[in-house]
Amino acid sequence: MDTSATNETHVERQGARELVVTRLVNGPLPLVFKAWTTPELFRRWWIPASFGITILGFEMDIRTGGSYRLEMHHQASGQTMTFFGTYQEVVPLERIVWTNDESEAGPVTTASFEARGDQTLVTVRDLYPSEAALDEAIASGSTGGWSEQLAQLEELLPAMAG
Repeated sequence: MDTSATNETHVERQGARELVVTRLVNGPLPLVFKAWTTPELFRRWWIPASFGITILGFEMDIRTGGSYRLEMHHQASGQTMTFFGTYQEVVPLERIVWTNDESEAGPVTTASFEARGDQTLVTVRDLYPSEAALDEAIASGSTGGWSEQLAQLEELLPAMAG
């Protein structure tokens, strides 16, 4: 697995309600998908380290119709946050679609995976219920961690391969 090159994460707004994140990840599709669908691996890369957030609890039943619950603690503010939702579609090695049900402004997220030799093109689409909901997510900074998250994912993959 070639990990010598650093790939850019592209985050762009598409239309009034959608945020699209793409990155070519240095790692084969089976390992990338496993890191997204195995709770002990997922919790190692999902939260950007710079955010100062600790995962207190994480449950994941990753199948169509399954659910997840992620409880986190922000050290600086002392605030505890809970995120939860359901998996609307899980297609192994191809796509995961989930809801973000913790608020009415939560998006439906689709993560798609495409093999590119020893790399994987990861595309994440957040479709918000309104333009205002996406505007608020961007303004709050909650959409700003993708580059760091996906870099952390990439750093985890060589250990998984070995």
